[in-house]
Amino acid sequence: MKILGIIPARYASTRFPGKPLIKIMGKSMLQRVYEQAKKSTKLTDVIVATDDDRITQLANGFGAMVVHTKAEHPSGTDRCYEAYKNLNSQYDYVINIQGDEPFIDPGQIDLLAALCNGDTELATLMIKCNSQEVLFDKGEVKITLNHLNEALYFSRMVIPFIKGVDEKEWHMHFNYFRHVGMYAYRTDILEKVTKLQPSPLEKAESLEQLRWLENGYKIKCAETLHDSHCIDTPEDVEKVLKLMGLNI
Repeated sequence: MKILGIIPARYASTRFPGKPLIKIMGKSMLQRVYEQAKKSTKLTDVIVATDDDRITQLANGFGAMVVHTKAEHPSGTDRCYEAYKNLNSQYDYVINIQGDEPFIDPGQIDLLAALCNGDTELATLMIKCNSQEVLFDKGEVKITLNHLNEALYFSRMVIPFIKGVDEKEWHMHFNYFRHVGMYAYRTDILEKVTKLQPSPLEKAESLEQLRWLENGYKIKCAETLHDSHCIDTPEDVEKVLKLMGLNI
């Protein structure tokens, strides 16, 4: 399988403008993401998708291939599709690698890529919820699965409800998983999902993957044991470095 890794990189982040350019221990966040992605053993190529000349200049400086996309995209999925289309080269799958996880584990990329067998339409990762705090955090998206580890539903609320058990103990009575936001798309499916209209469940939860489920597409899920750490705000930089046990 030919698998293309795409790192969407926007300058105009609402909460953290210029986020891909920030330095983390001497390297830009974008360079760190790119170097980690390049360690994957299953990606055929890795590119950066951006609409900003400053990011292009930075990426070219550390040897990354850059594909330009338009500024107005409702999601990273749409930016990935335009980048893939503009690349004018054939791949079986595209993996959307989050550009705000500077210490992403290459093994996670390989785990997701292992699901790209030709039959899988869409795929993503998940990790167990091992505490009440994480389980009931509405900022953490939870996944409900069928017996094939295909997503039935994604929600910011806790599903299922466990009758007769104290909420503080729910995570000890059921295998709850939360979403790790990296996606793999079979390229023909990537084209199709970008043409779908926003759906009622997507609008309710503000989760684009619900649009895919509502339209009958299947999302295969694989469990990772490695927690991911996103940087959404300037304050997150110090927080992530501490979580990683790194000196600031």
